[in-house]
Amino acid sequence: MKSVLDSSAFFTAASFTGDLYTTSSVISELRDLSSKARFDLLHETGLQVMDPDRESVIRVRETAVKRGEAEGLSPTDIGVLALALQLQACIISDDYALQNVARSLSITVIPIRQKGARNIRWKFRCSGCGRYYTEPGECQVCGAIIQRKLK
Repeated sequence: MKSVLDSSAFFTAASFTGDLYTTSSVISELRDLSSKARFDLLHETGLQVMDPDRESVIRVRETAVKRGEAEGLSPTDIGVLALALQLQACIISDDYALQNVARSLSITVIPIRQKGARNIRWKFRCSGCGRYYTEPGECQVCGAIIQRKLK
């Protein structure tokens, strides 16, 4: 089975099997000695470092905006999701925002330490006049910021 590892996979002692992948931006997030050593060990046993193609990144960004999770995803998260989409792989991560977008893209997520994220739907409401919108941005009526709220 193909799996893409998020940064959280390198901060745990859990074992992973199958064809393992990660992105170069995940590697750049590893700062402490134990996570770097974990990467070295996995890399020596077959972990591959790849960056996703442009089309997959665009699709992930579009889906994140539609789901209301664009603010919650880092560029690294987007890269991890895009690589999993490109490779038709599952993702190993404890990041809830990443899990929500993955679910929308039909990407299987395997949580590491935490319970999997529940399927969250957001609504968007103007912070000024209270009107509801389908996505974040600026209110067309009063100009205030449209904020996401839990449905």
